[in-house]
Amino acid sequence: MTAPKIYTTEAIVLKHANFGEADRMLTLYTPNMGKLRAVVRGARRSKSKLGGHVEPVTHCSLVLARGRNLDTVTQSQTIESFLSIRNDLWLTARALYLIELADAFTPEHAENYPVYKLLLDALHGLAKVRREEAASWMQHLMLLRYFELQLLGHVGYQPQLRDCINCRSPIQPVENFFSPSGGGILCPKCAHTEPVVRPISVNALKVMRLLQRGDYATASRLRLVPELSRELERTIQGYVRYLLEREIKATGFLDRLRREGM
Repeated sequence: MTAPKIYTTEAIVLKHANFGEADRMLTLYTPNMGKLRAVVRGARRSKSKLGGHVEPVTHCSLVLARGRNLDTVTQSQTIESFLSIRNDLWLTARALYLIELADAFTPEHAENYPVYKLLLDALHGLAKVRREEAASWMQHLMLLRYFELQLLGHVGYQPQLRDCINCRSPIQPVENFFSPSGGGILCPKCAHTEPVVRPISVNALKVMRLLQRGDYATASRLRLVPELSRELERTIQGYVRYLLEREIKATGFLDRLRREGM
């Protein structure tokens, strides 16, 4: 059956880039078609009716026309602009981090509805963060860690956190080791079997298991001391860095804002 030339989809705009003299190339994440690229003709012209609806970190409804190489956006309507995120540099940096992660781990034209829903729910959660409220702030930190581990599971890189990846024995409540190259936990006896390992505390492992298997509502109620929060961030982002063989660009922006006290 031939695919229709015109189709409609919801999408989260991951990023855009200039294309030609006045057009804009979009990278979109859709519920039923996964990630795809499309062009918006004339989006950079001041009188464009489409440009404002297809900014990064926007949830929108689109009508597209199929093309030989690229589909073209013919109509667009904003569903959620996430203004509370856009109006806060700190929250914008976090949103861009989530979006860059989703983009980095997903191929084009590979349907993965759980990733779409995870990203959309995370942006809605981030939009509710109130920086002046300590409880809200902690929920935001848990949201980032929850997103990272859930995304890894949805794209086939779920770390093994229950049994030792070398000897297969159940992990005991002592200091163990996380191996990025092995994709999981090593018991103390097997720590030497992988070239690079990072110690992981009992509490950090408990939280990672909860984030991996639980839901965000449960995870958001956790209250972590700063040292434990930093340990989780280093462990999970170290695994992400190993898998991608590069840094996520947004982490540099996040680190700079942190150094500047923002």
